[in-house]
Amino acid sequence: MTDESPFTDQELLAYLDESLSIELMSLVEEALRSTDSLRVRLAQLSRQRDQGAHSVGEIWRRNHLSCLSRSQLGGYLLETLPPDFLSYVEFHLNQTGCRYCAANLEDLKAGLSTASNEAERRRQKYFQSSAGYLSAKETDL
Repeated sequence: MTDESPFTDQELLAYLDESLSIELMSLVEEALRSTDSLRVRLAQLSRQRDQGAHSVGEIWRRNHLSCLSRSQLGGYLLETLPPDFLSYVEFHLNQTGCRYCAANLEDLKAGLSTASNEAERRRQKYFQSSAGYLSAKETDL
């Protein structure tokens, strides 16, 4: 981090990968609009990375090594995770603000909602067809 910039090199590289929280992305974008030296620094970092200068942290972030699988996120939604792992999931989603996992979680929630709506629609359809069948039986008696 330089004296003139509140952002670390890792944060700027994460900005390039669009893996910062929305709030931090906005702060970096605002600073980039008004600070020539920050734009130059970001360009230098990008060139270094493109030339093969990779840190362990950057490899970790770019490959999403700390991110959760969809099955783990599904377990989180269904509340079937062990307490220790649940703590990690909540930390990862809420404290680090991982946009990648948040997007996967929202996708799973949408799928779960769609499946729930479909099950309700089928239940209603079966009920209506059974109700019609029972009404016809009652008139026959």
